Amino acid sequence: MIKPQSSQIDELTGFFKRRAFLEEFPRLLAKARSQTAEMPLSLALIDLDHFLRINEDYGHQTGDKVIIELSSVIQAAVGEEVLCARYGGDEFAILFLGKEREQAFLTLEQIRLAMAKCEIKAREERVIEGISISGGVASFPVDGRSEVELLRKADQALYRAKVAGRNQIRLAYEERMLPKTTHFTQTQLERLAKLAESHGVSEADMLREAMDDLLTKYGVNDIES
Repeated sequence: MIKPQSSQIDELTGFFKRRAFLEEFPRLLAKARSQTAEMPLSLALIDLDHFLRINEDYGHQTGDKVIIELSSVIQAAVGEEVLCARYGGDEFAILFLGKEREQAFLTLEQIRLAMAKCEIKAREERVIEGISISGGVASFPVDGRSEVELLRKADQALYRAKVAGRNQIRLAYEERMLPKTTHFTQTQLERLAKLAESHGVSEADMLREAMDDLLTKYGVNDIES
């Protein structure tokens, strides 16, 4: 497993912090692209199911124990050329350099099954038996060629795992695009075109990223907790 430097470490898990992960992501993606035959790179997002309930029922100290346990299970399951990060409070990101999406999927299934067997000691001698997680996987080049697209596809796969009942891993797929009537000013469109060109991505990718940010801002993704 790729080790972070001291300034990049999340103290609770020993993994990369979110910002450090996002800085390393382009480097690994460039490495995958640079091979004569492009090397696969898979991105996995893992989220603890009902983590807010665990904190409420057992306390934040127990919640920290659950996060530490998940990080230990992840570390035991992944191999070399893998970058692990605590991406959010109870969300983890894993980059597998050289692994196809199906291989990454099997590793996440291994992690999910291992967590289901865990027993976490809580306060007042209570025990949490079995921890449920959900996950989503997206891979370069089949699911996308940029960090933005891979993150979006993995996040969508994670979301589908949540709404389908949680406690499962889903692979990314090409979602059906729905036409919508939109009204933008000429200035907005001109600025969007320049921004997309300067970052080397499509205008459609930028608009989808903005939509995801908007949904997150107003709590539409709270179902993922």
